[in-house]
Amino acid sequence: MPRKVNAELPARQLSRRRLFAGSAAVALTAAGPGLGTASAAPEESGELTARSTFGPITVTPSDPQYGDLVRRQLNQRFIGQPEMVKVVGATHQVQGVVQAAVDAGKRITVISGGHCLEGFPFEPSVKVVLDVSELDNVYYDSKYNAVAVEAGTTLLDVYEQLYQTWGVTVPGGICHSVGMGGHVVGGGWGMLCRRFGLIVDHLYGVEVVVVGADGRASTVVATREASDPNRELWWAHTGGGGGNFGVVTRYLFRSPGMTTYDPAKILPRPPQKVLLSEIGIPWATLTRDGLANLLKNYGAWHVANSSPSSPAAALHAEITLNHQSKGFLGLMTQVDAAVPNAQAILDDYLKTVLNGVGPWGGGTRTLPWLQATKYIGKAIISFNDPTLRADYKSAYMKATFTDAQAGTFYDFLTAPGMDTTAISVGLSSYGGAVNAVPSDATAHCHRDSAFQLLWITHWSNPADDAKFRGWLRDFYTKVFANTGGVPTPNAQTDGCYVNYPDTDLGDPTWNRSATPWHDLYYKGNYPRLQRAKKAWDPKNIFNHEQSIRLPY
Repeated sequence: MPRKVNAELPARQLSRRRLFAGSAAVALTAAGPGLGTASAAPEESGELTARSTFGPITVTPSDPQYGDLVRRQLNQRFIGQPEMVKVVGATHQVQGVVQAAVDAGKRITVISGGHCLEGFPFEPSVKVVLDVSELDNVYYDSKYNAVAVEAGTTLLDVYEQLYQTWGVTVPGGICHSVGMGGHVVGGGWGMLCRRFGLIVDHLYGVEVVVVGADGRASTVVATREASDPNRELWWAHTGGGGGNFGVVTRYLFRSPGMTTYDPAKILPRPPQKVLLSEIGIPWATLTRDGLANLLKNYGAWHVANSSPSSPAAALHAEITLNHQSKGFLGLMTQVDAAVPNAQAILDDYLKTVLNGVGPWGGGTRTLPWLQATKYIGKAIISFNDPTLRADYKSAYMKATFTDAQAGTFYDFLTAPGMDTTAISVGLSSYGGAVNAVPSDATAHCHRDSAFQLLWITHWSNPADDAKFRGWLRDFYTKVFANTGGVPTPNAQTDGCYVNYPDTDLGDPTWNRSATPWHDLYYKGNYPRLQRAKKAWDPKNIFNHEQSIRLPY
C-alpha cells in the first residue's frame, strides 16, 4: 500500500509504531544519568503532521530487545556494547537525543539500515547509539518541491513507494535492506547508475542535526541552490560518507533542472520492463585462460562503453566470481527493454564478455522493472543474512585487468581449504551517466571509472576469522601488488568506495602505498570535506576510525 502524500500515516505504519511503543514504553524511564527524554524541537513545516506518539525510546542492557538492537550490524564481527540505544519515532526527536548525549559527554553514533561493513557505529567508546530505523516515511514536501525520504527507509521501500505512487525512482543500490541514512551520504549507486547517475546526482537537499562550536545541537536544511548559505553541508553529503558531519534525518530528492511541481515529473522514470539475463559458468569446465578471458573481456567492454553518450548505458552487468567450492560463476545483466536495439545491446555484450570463456548455460526473460528489482535485491542470500561474520574490500577500475592480475584471481578462487560457498568477488558496471558529472561537483569523486569490484567474505565461526580474513587480505594485496597493495588512483585503478569501508586501508601493513586511506576514498575532494567538517562539526562530535579529520 503506497504511503499517502501529506496526510495520515497508513494503517500498516501506525500499527507497527504503536506496537513498538507499547512493547518498550517501560524503557522510557531508563535513560540513565543525563540522558532522559529531552524536550523535543517543534516539527519542521515540511514534515508529515500525523505522527504516532512514541519515542524517543531508551533501550538498555536490562531490556529484552537490547541484544537484537546491538546486533543490527549486518556483519556479526561487530556487536555493540553501548550504555543505551535510543530509538526515535519522529525526525524532530533526533535533536533532543543528540543534545542530551553532548551535554552528558557521551559519545554518540547513528545506525539506520545496519549495513555498515565495518564496526564504526559500535566502536568500544560509543555510549549512545541513535537508531533512526523507524524514520521510514516517503512523501512529497511542497515546501522544497521535492520527495522527502527519511533516513531509516530501506531501499526496497523507497523503490516501491516512489514507483507505486508516482511512477518514478532514484538510482540507488541493489541490496533491498540497505538503509538510506548511510547509503545516500556515501554516494550510492545501483543498476540504473549508467542511465541516471548516482543517487546523489538527484539529491536536492538534506536535513541534518549538527552540533556547533557552542555545543548546541540544531537542525539544518541544506540544499544545492547556489544561494543557500548551507550549500557546503549539502555538498558534503553527496559522497562524504556517514558519521562525519551530523545526523541525517531526511533527504530531499529532485533532479537538477526540474521546476515542475508535479512529484511524478521531478525524478527519473525507471524502465517499464527490463531484459534480465542470468548465466551460470560451471567451475568444472573453467580453465585459467577461460577466467582470464572473462575478466579482461568484461573490463574491456566497460572501458569501451563508459561514455555517458554510449547507447549501452542502458545496460548494467554484474559478475559474481564465486569461489570454486560454490561450483559456478554467475552473470546477471539488465537492459531497459524499451531502448532501441535492446536485445542487440544485450547480445553484443554477452558475445564480447563470454568470448573464449568456455561452456555456459542460462537465458533471458522480460520482467517488469519493479519485479526485477525485488528479485535481484533479495537474490543475494548471503549478503542479506544477519547471522554471518564478514569482511569486504573494494576498488574502482578505469582499465581492464593485466594477465598477472587475472592469474591471481584464478589462484585465490581455486585455493583449497576454503570450505564455504559465501566468498566471492563481484564486478559491477559503472560509468555512463555517472561519468557525466565533474569529480568536484559532488563529494563523490570517482567520475571516470568504468567498473567496480567488491570482495566479499562470509563465514559463521569466529574461530575462522584469521583464515578468511587472511585469504581476503592476501588476495587483494596481490591483485594490486604493483601499487602497494591498494588500488591507488592512476591509469588503471581509481581508489575505493567509501560505502564499502575498509580499515586495512589505514594500516601500513596492508596499504604500503604513498596514498592515505582518505585519498583512496575522496582523492582531491578531501581538503574541502575537512573544511566542511570544521564548519559543521567543529567539536568532532561525530567521528569513527575513518571519519573526516578536522584540518590542522
